[in-house]
Amino acid sequence: METSANYTSFVAVGDSFTEGMSDLLPDGSYRGWADLLAARLAARSPGFRYANLAVRGKLIGQIVDEQVAPAAAMRADLVTLVGGLNDALRPSCDMGGVRARLEEAAAALAPSCRRLVLMRSPGRSGPVMDRFRPRMEELFAVVDAVAARHGALVVDLYGSGALGDPRLWDADRLHLTAEGHRRVAEAVWQALGLTAGDDWRTPLPPAAPVGWAARRADDLRFARRHLGPWVGRRLTGRSSGDGLPAKRPELLPYEPPPGPDRAERPS
Repeated sequence: METSANYTSFVAVGDSFTEGMSDLLPDGSYRGWADLLAARLAARSPGFRYANLAVRGKLIGQIVDEQVAPAAAMRADLVTLVGGLNDALRPSCDMGGVRARLEEAAAALAPSCRRLVLMRSPGRSGPVMDRFRPRMEELFAVVDAVAARHGALVVDLYGSGALGDPRLWDADRLHLTAEGHRRVAEAVWQALGLTAGDDWRTPLPPAAPVGWAARRADDLRFARRHLGPWVGRRLTGRSSGDGLPAKRPELLPYEPPPGPDRAERPS
């Protein structure tokens, strides 16, 4: 059932997941679930304002140091905070430090907005991600605890088997496709108590069998084009987001991007 909540402003805080990789627009920019959610909220509220401070590759400490204070100062109705997964995916991770920084972020953001939303991020099915699942689940337990202490809403994307389908993930196996981002936007929309557009948990139709040779060729392409560079950045302390600005650093009236919107559903 739809609530009477009317959000007039939205600030998104986080890393590449919230920036929108790999939901690529024709102009080379990324859209993603936060932009899709903003578009739907804007349709309900004239003058709706939106900022997206997310930058790819950011660790939770960087998110807190660079994004949280500006986000809190904007005093938006709705704030989403998603971070910590880049920390969890590193060879070594100080989960106590991650917990402390998430707590710091929520303590600053919760009093500044009407609704703070945290997420249990989706995880792609497959052997690479399986290695990190225990650490991811440890992170999500922290997210649940932080949210409970600060009255935040948690959207459980990790618990959806549908979002683990490899077909909803880009070739880099780290970022969602356009359809994956659309489902995340729908999940947050419904968690806010707004009328469902569809069931975002619906599994994709069964996939056609893929032969061993085709799977190995895909694994080699992935290792060469994505895994190798990712490992190289980890070993040298570099990030894909080094030097990049936030995609929407100011809380300004929302304007849809030019051209047809290929994934947005009516509200």
